[in-house]
Amino acid sequence: MGGFFGAASENDCITDVFFGTDYHSHLGTRRGGMTAYCKTHGFQRSIHSIENSPFRTKFENDINSMHGNLCIGCISDTDPQPILMRSKLGLFAVCSIGIIQNTKELVEELLESGCASFEAMSSGNINSGDLIGALISQKNNFTEGIRYAQEKIIGTMSLILLTENGIIAARDKRGRLPIIIGKREDGYCLSLESFAFQKLGYYFHKELKAGEIVMLTSKSCETLSPGHDEDLKICSFLWTYYGYPNAVYEGVNVEVMRARNGEIMAENDMKAGRLPDVDYVCGVPDSGTPHAIGYANRSGIPFARPFIKYTPTWPRSFMPTSQKLRNQVAKMKLIPVHELIEGKKLLFVDDSIVRGTQMRETVEFLYENGAKEVHMRSACPPIMYGCKYLNFSRSTSEMELIARQVIDSFEGAEGVKHLDEYSNSETERGRKLRDEICRRLKLTSLEFQSLPGTVKAIQKPECHLCTYCWNGKE
Repeated sequence: MGGFFGAASENDCITDVFFGTDYHSHLGTRRGGMTAYCKTHGFQRSIHSIENSPFRTKFENDINSMHGNLCIGCISDTDPQPILMRSKLGLFAVCSIGIIQNTKELVEELLESGCASFEAMSSGNINSGDLIGALISQKNNFTEGIRYAQEKIIGTMSLILLTENGIIAARDKRGRLPIIIGKREDGYCLSLESFAFQKLGYYFHKELKAGEIVMLTSKSCETLSPGHDEDLKICSFLWTYYGYPNAVYEGVNVEVMRARNGEIMAENDMKAGRLPDVDYVCGVPDSGTPHAIGYANRSGIPFARPFIKYTPTWPRSFMPTSQKLRNQVAKMKLIPVHELIEGKKLLFVDDSIVRGTQMRETVEFLYENGAKEVHMRSACPPIMYGCKYLNFSRSTSEMELIARQVIDSFEGAEGVKHLDEYSNSETERGRKLRDEICRRLKLTSLEFQSLPGTVKAIQKPECHLCTYCWNGKE
């Protein structure tokens, strides 16, 4: 996915942006970048690969050579960013988060209208920052240009621009990702993650509305174009999986939501008579753990950690670029606590079930270490669609998703007409889906959180949440 951080200060703010950007490392694993500006040194930019080393290790030397009271930084899971551009609007740096679905059409339209060329990456693709910058430059000022880009782009686009006069931030027109503004005596900052600026002495100033555009200087946070709450469609997976536990989005803390979500799942199992007789409730680390704690607290079943994830060298299992290596790393990280596994009946809670590959290996790992039973609870509904807005599931086809694979094996294309029934455990189709996934993953029992349960845990109206991956609704 990715994340970004920026600061406009009366003083040099390079270290602020270095630490603030590093706090977004859980959101991306491919590229990191920083761009600074000051009158003495002009624009300075540095981009590094972070596929094999954390952001902070690659930029420690850069922060000693860069200078500026305006600076932006980003973690990108896609293109090298920030990209530096010169146009009729002047010299500026741009970085963005999201997915542009109609890149090919936009590039062709711009080329036909007189845009001379685009720099192609080694893959042949166009850097999203280059495309966004070209769209913005079609208009006579940044505000009009950003509004134009927001309307032309199909998908998701949250962005920040670094200019000689300040930093412009624009939240996606549907608000699928947050942008939060912090304030300090000597200036302002912006961040995707709310906690990223707390240790730097900033305090919460405001959260941008969907589509809102602001200009940050050391003296002010000026709204260039207002946003609209009624257009909000923030990603639900920020709370379920992506967000860091300390983060707060739209006033809702991630850790608190996850614990509440686990409690709701336990209540559902208790009401339906599905609460299994197990020795421990456990979380699949890391994001599954708070969901499991909530489940344990509500059910009265003790919480335990039958395996510990070794994270010093591989903090996230998806860091390698190949799926095969990611699966191997995930397996290597699980260190068993034999006394809590052998002969035990265990109920695990995971944040989600996507392909099922890593879960199958985890279950096999538990049985190899003597587990008697392995029950599983997913903290969200069955994933029926690959994310086309933030690339959450990394799926190139719905048939990579285990739920859709099972449904296709039952009914072929006809099954797509009944996805709502398959999501619901109270229907015959829903029970068949769960039984087949249990068989494939060697689980004793399986249940998913319902969509109403997820919405209840987030405590935001469903109409303001993006639930596309679960129900296909825009």
